[in-house]
Amino acid sequence: MKVKVVIFDWDGTLVDSVEHIAESLHQAATELGYPQLEREAYRDIIGLGMIEALEKLYPGISREEMNTIREGYGRYFFSKVTTPQNVFAGMADVVTDIRGAGLGCSVATGKSRRGLDIALDSSGLGPHFDTTRCADETRSKPDPTMLEEIVRFYGIDPSEAVMIGDTRYDLDMAQRIGMPSIGVEWGVHKRDVLGDYSPHAIVDTVPDLRKVLGL
Repeated sequence: MKVKVVIFDWDGTLVDSVEHIAESLHQAATELGYPQLEREAYRDIIGLGMIEALEKLYPGISREEMNTIREGYGRYFFSKVTTPQNVFAGMADVVTDIRGAGLGCSVATGKSRRGLDIALDSSGLGPHFDTTRCADETRSKPDPTMLEEIVRFYGIDPSEAVMIGDTRYDLDMAQRIGMPSIGVEWGVHKRDVLGDYSPHAIVDTVPDLRKVLGL
């Protein structure tokens, strides 16, 4: 495909962190007396901002209760540092080759700015990205505001970029502004879910992603 900018989701797309996020949410909520949910419920909200995720997991939760869970989640999640070994095999090379091809490269994530900045540094991927947007500094997926801000940064039309992600929220966000998308199946959602948002392609291996991008 011919695009000028490639935009990546972070968790579940570039970095193998889905299970750690789910476990951190589970631990933080249950130690405060919230009911234990099925693991798939915790996985399904990955990609949303934390406020939106907790509202979906625990309808009616107060802001005070939400802050308490967020504090606990932070303790569990940040007890494990993202390393280059947590980057999905081959994805560091994909990002490197995107830059080598003269394309823009960015991140649009449901993570907090604090969390992403730590992960950008500790994963070794940070230098590859021109700009990044996080849920706590704009609007949470699937609202397309973060994508609109990224294309404005580059001065391009949404059709000149591609969003790559592993969740319905990534592909929904792109579809809302007419941006092509690529779904990857090694994260949260599979083909039967990702296909509902008219992606340009759905891939289940990194070599297949490279082929779609023409790398």
